[in-house]
Amino acid sequence: MAGVSGMDAPSRVRVVGSLGVAQTLAWGSSYYLPAVLAAPMARELGITTPMVYAAFSGALVASALLGPVAGHAIDRHGGRNVLVAASLLFALGLAMLGLAPGPSMMVAAWLIIGVAMGAGLYESAFSTLVRIYGRDARSAITGITLIAGFASTAGWPLSAWMQAQFGWRGACLGWAALHLLLGLPLNAWLPRTGRASRVDGAPAKAHAEDQAASVDAPPATPASAGRVSVLLAFVFAATWFISTAIATHLPRMLEATGMTLAAAVGIGALIGPAQVVARMLEFGVLRAIHPLLSARLAALAHPIGAMALLVTGPALAPVFAMLHGAGNGILMIANGTLPLALFGARGYGARQGWLMLPARFAQALAPLLFGLALDAWGVNALWLTSALGAAAFGALMLLRPPPSPSPAHLPD
Repeated sequence: MAGVSGMDAPSRVRVVGSLGVAQTLAWGSSYYLPAVLAAPMARELGITTPMVYAAFSGALVASALLGPVAGHAIDRHGGRNVLVAASLLFALGLAMLGLAPGPSMMVAAWLIIGVAMGAGLYESAFSTLVRIYGRDARSAITGITLIAGFASTAGWPLSAWMQAQFGWRGACLGWAALHLLLGLPLNAWLPRTGRASRVDGAPAKAHAEDQAASVDAPPATPASAGRVSVLLAFVFAATWFISTAIATHLPRMLEATGMTLAAAVGIGALIGPAQVVARMLEFGVLRAIHPLLSARLAALAHPIGAMALLVTGPALAPVFAMLHGAGNGILMIANGTLPLALFGARGYGARQGWLMLPARFAQALAPLLFGLALDAWGVNALWLTSALGAAAFGALMLLRPPPSPSPAHLPD
């Protein structure tokens, strides 16, 4: 069988490095922005902090609705133009946010940022990599999540520093400038078309399409394809709910166990390194196994850690943080690799957009719903996220890898 990789090693490093840095910028200036800027923004605009988070939830809904459209565009034309447009929209939305005279323009700015998120976060980056590398995209997907795994580590301190130096408006304008000066050139540096080189003397894109036609092994019938899609969509929605709920409320949840705020923040700091270590394992040891197996193991990590915390109390809080972080790190990769492994590269972008649609709505609802659960049950709210994690594991157990193509159907 002919080689699949359509790009040499330096080009792969360039693409993964460019996308990884651009994704770090995109996540740091959107998903991780309200944690630092919501309170000062609310004070100056004369509104409550929950109103800022409500506008942010509206942005997440906008990103969910745009996801399938962006994915379809990447399937047809490649990801370069979509990601370049996302950089411009991020810059516009953040500039509007920094200049907003009142709540109305603040809400409009967040909606524009939400559109940028729908076109410029992981789903579009994963689809771009699949457009370039086809079924060989797993290691590239892991690579950009390794880099962008530091988005909160870099984004929160940078937002805090800019806010301290220039105010929250200056921080928003600073992020907008970074999108124009850094994110836009990096995304524009991506290959203009789906594949930038040739494979075995033939145009790489044509080779990829021929290979997809003969090697991709989607479920045999529309009914089974629909079943797999529903199960995957549920897994993504459940795991994104858990991730967002914990990211939003972790210090408060740990305080409910009797810990001090300083201790809770220190425990929370373990999650980021655990995510990165897990992604390094995925890049190395776990790369040899099917992503369905690694996703099953990752789905169990949060429920096991939560049970340890609920049974023993604060003593095993570090274990909870590390297990949650490790599972979350691998599951973020699984968002990109599982649809590729189960359906193949053809139509990946549009399918990814639809599969992630429920996850984006779950993400938008998670801060409110888990906050209400914390108010009512305290740390026992972890029973809710544990049940969702266990259900996600059960759904993954119902999935099976597609059969390997027989030698007679492999391309020459």
